[in-house]
Amino acid sequence: MPQIPYLNDEAAGPADLVAAIRERRGGELLNLDRILLHSPPLARGWGALLGAVRGEFELPALTRELAICTVASLTGADYELHHHEALFLQAGGSQAQFDALAADAAAAAEATKLFDAGQRALMAFTVASTRHVIIDEATFAALREHWPQPRQQVEIVALIAAYNMAARVLVASGITPE
Repeated sequence: MPQIPYLNDEAAGPADLVAAIRERRGGELLNLDRILLHSPPLARGWGALLGAVRGEFELPALTRELAICTVASLTGADYELHHHEALFLQAGGSQAQFDALAADAAAAAEATKLFDAGQRALMAFTVASTRHVIIDEATFAALREHWPQPRQQVEIVALIAAYNMAARVLVASGITPE
């Protein structure tokens, strides 16, 4: 059960914001939306930020989903894992990779048979960022080997930060998958 009650359709508002969220979601409000809409400014800003992170960054879809699923696993954000499994698979990840991430992302970051060197560097970076915030030079250097452009590096840092924010809201609020 959520720690904060979900808003029902009648209580969710303002109407223009709810309509925009429904359009983005294919007509439905998710449980996350039903919590965020308790604060319309938060719901509006959330949509803008996460929309840019997921829809405007130049990172490949698999890179994005691998980082998101790693954050979700590390933080216990089952809601995030539930919603991103299909996206991870659609982006080219395998079921074995997803299962390893969901079971233990930190251990999966070292799984040379499941993940290539670039993926392991991204996962190690995500583990360090999520658990410690400060990234040591060796971990950042490994990331730079595979994502040498500053824009890529900034987008990876921001992606991980944004989904750590999402995970913390999901877990602290007790939001459950639909």
